[in-house]
Amino acid sequence: MGKPTGFMEYKRKPMSNRAADVRIKDFDEIHEHANTDKLKTQGARCMDCGVPFCQSDTGCPIDNLIPEWNDLVYHEEWREALDRLHKTNNFPEFTGRVCPAPCEGSCCLGVIEPPVTIKSIECAIIDRGYEEGWIKPQPPQSRTDKTIAIIGSGPAGLAAADQLNKAGHTVTVYERHDRPGGLLMYGIPNMKLDKNYVQRRIDLMIEEGVTFITNAFVGGSPQLKAGAVDNDENTQFIDINDLRGDFDAVLLATGSTTARDLPAPGRELNGVHFAMEFLHQNTKSLLDSNLEDGKYISAKDKDVIVIGGGDTGTDCIGTSIRHGATSVVNFELLPKPPQERAADNPWPQWPRILRTDYGHEEAIDTYGDDPREYQILTKEFVGDDEGNLTGVKTVRVYWRKDQNGQWQMTEVTGSEQIYKADLCFLAMGFTGPEKILAEKLGLETDNRSNFKAEHGEYATNVEGLFAAGDCRRGQSLVVWAINEGRGAARKIDEYLTGASELPAPDVETQFASTAG
Repeated sequence: MGKPTGFMEYKRKPMSNRAADVRIKDFDEIHEHANTDKLKTQGARCMDCGVPFCQSDTGCPIDNLIPEWNDLVYHEEWREALDRLHKTNNFPEFTGRVCPAPCEGSCCLGVIEPPVTIKSIECAIIDRGYEEGWIKPQPPQSRTDKTIAIIGSGPAGLAAADQLNKAGHTVTVYERHDRPGGLLMYGIPNMKLDKNYVQRRIDLMIEEGVTFITNAFVGGSPQLKAGAVDNDENTQFIDINDLRGDFDAVLLATGSTTARDLPAPGRELNGVHFAMEFLHQNTKSLLDSNLEDGKYISAKDKDVIVIGGGDTGTDCIGTSIRHGATSVVNFELLPKPPQERAADNPWPQWPRILRTDYGHEEAIDTYGDDPREYQILTKEFVGDDEGNLTGVKTVRVYWRKDQNGQWQMTEVTGSEQIYKADLCFLAMGFTGPEKILAEKLGLETDNRSNFKAEHGEYATNVEGLFAAGDCRRGQSLVVWAINEGRGAARKIDEYLTGASELPAPDVETQFASTAG
């Protein structure tokens, strides 16, 4: 694919970001639009692989036809490239911006050279599709008499809704917040995924016939809302069993929303928050009033500590810097990853190496140092007499394997330290979906509290009830949510009609368990 000698002639040049000292002044998207001439040469780097691992077991979870659209971009056949991209991916404008690109981690060229810039090319194809007006509403030519309710409008729910609507069914999506999009709208900051892109796709789906009902807390009640909804006066509380009676099938795509807590002494102090509380409020205030309503947790002139080294932690760093934080420190319990693949992490596995993400870059540019502290354990949150956070007490740890080959953590004697902090954000991942629906439905759950439904089948133990996405598989990637939404749509279509012409995503792959 591409130019046969392209990988020897051209160097990798991914889509660039705006300069760190410029982009921290706003919440606009950090990405710069790629030059199409440059992308032509990047497409030329795609090799004529005997086995394209980019779309194999360790590569793309939605089986994107990557070599095909790389070749089409090289030959400047952008419209055809868009058609090939949409065959497997409902939302390339999302994955082209926020996916960690497992395809690039398993690119054959990556064995000897930096891999093909697959993610940049994907993003450029879909952006050009919108710019050229090639993407237009395509409602189904006919409708069935089947109705489906989807609970949750994150990437899994949206993908399922899009596919089921294409099959001609009548789809209604319920979202408990005031805007559809779930994680895409409120879980990922605007500078990483501009909400105009999310709303644009939702508007397109509405024109195609999908119905969205917002401020709809399915399974919840005024007594159980627990801060789960934004506008209490506008929220309608819907009984899940009423929906089961009103619709032919119901899909649970609620996500994994129970944050992992850190029950250390002082956890109740003012200033200790879950990361999603911080990020959600910031994005909502940004969209509602450009942050003028003050309805968010401000890090301005604050010393900030972020506990957790994943994408959500990085987002907290970037958001805090934009607020004008005095300092930002990021705690990571595990050791610092290596610069290159370790011996036990060979290609084509996902490379577990040190990455400096946008938030880290911005912290280095703003404060002069990398904000990350590795092998550090939080022992206590320290506060003043008024119940406000003033610091975080820590201890250093080291890791070693025991006689059974299992990693064990040991505290380093005498390494205790208190870091100054006015705010601390817990970004340590999620433990599963909230229990409300499972309890109301008598739904079986697995040992991680996820809704129990076999991958590839998606049917729960309750007749007519399906589950997909993070609520079924656990915390994962946007691209895996799309995979599950597409797969669940096919199974629901089969359940309702006896057969389905919707595509069947591939089976669970190794990448599912090697990336968070």
